[in-house]
Amino acid sequence: MDFPNDLKYTKTHEWVKTEDGVATCGLTAFAAEQIGDVVQLELPEEGQTFKLDEPIAVVESSKASEEIFAPLSGTVVASNMDLEGEPEKVNESPYGDGWMFKMEMSDESEVSGLLDADAYAKHVAELKEG
Repeated sequence: MDFPNDLKYTKTHEWVKTEDGVATCGLTAFAAEQIGDVVQLELPEEGQTFKLDEPIAVVESSKASEEIFAPLSGTVVASNMDLEGEPEKVNESPYGDGWMFKMEMSDESEVSGLLDADAYAKHVAELKEG
């Protein structure tokens, strides 16, 4: 499984793309595969503020309900409302149309604590062996 090199990752399987102080966030392909077919999402509302690692969203699938954690601290500036009608985009295009929310980062230094693609791939390999 390949992970885009231009993204950063969390050990809890969120991806982050930063640009001009805003982080676009979603669920990794590995997580989407593990959780199964996504049937519903609870996304954060614009204007809500979250701290690093706080629960920020919920993904419900045919298998389970999973909390999504804030990969960075900040304020939500957009949620992907298209997912309400088409939650399957999280599975079909996790790094594209399946993005979940955008945050204005309150502490850009937190990005340095995220994993790069190689480190995340190693983390996933260890989980599969586990």
